[in-house]
Amino acid sequence: MTVKEIKAPIQKEMEEFELKFKSSMKSSVPLLDKITQYIVKRKGKQMRPMFVFLSAKVCGEMNESTYRAASLIELLHTATLVHDDVVDDSNERRGFFSVNALWKNKIAVLVGDFLLSRGLLLSVDNKDYHLLGIVSNAVREMSEGELLQIEKARKLDIDETVYYEIIRKKTASLVASCCSCGAASVSSNEDAIEKMRAFGEAVGMAFQIKDDLFDYGDGTNIGKPTGIDIKEKKMTLPLIYALNKASFFDRRKIIYIVKNNNNNPKKVAEVIDFVIKSGGIEYATQKMIEFKDKALDIIAGFPDSDSKQSLIGLVKYTTERKN
Repeated sequence: MTVKEIKAPIQKEMEEFELKFKSSMKSSVPLLDKITQYIVKRKGKQMRPMFVFLSAKVCGEMNESTYRAASLIELLHTATLVHDDVVDDSNERRGFFSVNALWKNKIAVLVGDFLLSRGLLLSVDNKDYHLLGIVSNAVREMSEGELLQIEKARKLDIDETVYYEIIRKKTASLVASCCSCGAASVSSNEDAIEKMRAFGEAVGMAFQIKDDLFDYGDGTNIGKPTGIDIKEKKMTLPLIYALNKASFFDRRKIIYIVKNNNNNPKKVAEVIDFVIKSGGIEYATQKMIEFKDKALDIIAGFPDSDSKQSLIGLVKYTTERKN
């Protein structure tokens, strides 16, 4: 399924959401309004609102609360991205200049704070406390996951269990909150809400492992290896698996390269080659498929509908995408 086909059951709602989201970011301060307009213009594929709306439709009838759930997630997530760019000293996001590159760090941090407050107020003003609880929990987990990764990057002592904990918090918690918020906006059935949360978490885990595979060219000829994660000293699943299988000497050599020669293209290529030859790509791909299958098993328990088919399509798109 293409993104257009996946969006089909919620096309009208997505268009309406665009307008509602824009108005949720409005401010009487001209500078702030200019920056939020810039942020809205450079949005990506809008996967998060898609997960919210499709999950809502699978569990019941969409309403105003569903739109607010999607806006809340987008506001809080955008706030974390603006702050992330400051933390990472990053000048680009998705091929556009980042907010801090154009308006400097101080303004970027304040814009992030503003977006955070808009999300909180949107929920509080409409008494959507249950939705606010779900999303706030995800933001907490994302921060914890990021800090856990930073802590572990210093020692490079990540095993598979810790890796899963990092990606569950950093990536999967947000997709899980999209799906559980969508369900919670239309239903009070705790079982259905929890199933949608677990579904989103499994999709998020598969999504992140797929992302990690791109660092190695996905083990195919589709994309060239980027080695970005290695340069940033990130221990991802293909590398963890390869190190676990390596001899003491090889392990010590590879860890030394990641720690000390991570900006040397030749040395990074050596690590990539080591991981590919050790079967790290196949192992990570297998784990990604396991999470994908788990998500498909959960969604199979819901009644058939166009929205359910789109969620299945979204799971497959997530794990089969080329970028």
